[in-house]
Amino acid sequence: MNATEATPYRSPLMAVQPEWIDYNGHLNLAYYHVLFDRGIDGLFDSVGLGEAYRAERGYTTYTAEAHVCYLREVPPDAEVYVTSQIVGLDAKRLHIFQELHHSDGWLAATLENLSLSIDQRGERPKVAPFPDDVLARVSAVAGEHAALPRPERLGRAIGMGRR
Repeated sequence: MNATEATPYRSPLMAVQPEWIDYNGHLNLAYYHVLFDRGIDGLFDSVGLGEAYRAERGYTTYTAEAHVCYLREVPPDAEVYVTSQIVGLDAKRLHIFQELHHSDGWLAATLENLSLSIDQRGERPKVAPFPDDVLARVSAVAGEHAALPRPERLGRAIGMGRR
């Protein structure tokens, strides 16, 4: 892929911590979420949705819904990275698809997430439109990501089907 082609955001490598390994000998399901959350920090910082956004502007994002697909066990002592692709955006919502990869490149899990823009400045947090400048920055990245193929696992639902 050349430098002019769109790519999902890729986090730095992250080490799986020994205390994150469960009694089955692999990464506990809760820590997949931790890695996905940490893996998006750089993207959020780059578009103005990171910690400084909350501290300086009084806005943040809350997750409204998340769906994880666990595809392959992550072993102890692994290093992983997360890719994040914006797949939808409007004035108050951000739809992101993430993939958790082992440092060797294989796919371990996916996360589809719908986040809400939250104004924390009042008495209680409330859903509110993204500030115009932030929406413009996120929209620019969303526009780049729109050139990417739609993720295969996007929009999956949980179900057992009928026999």
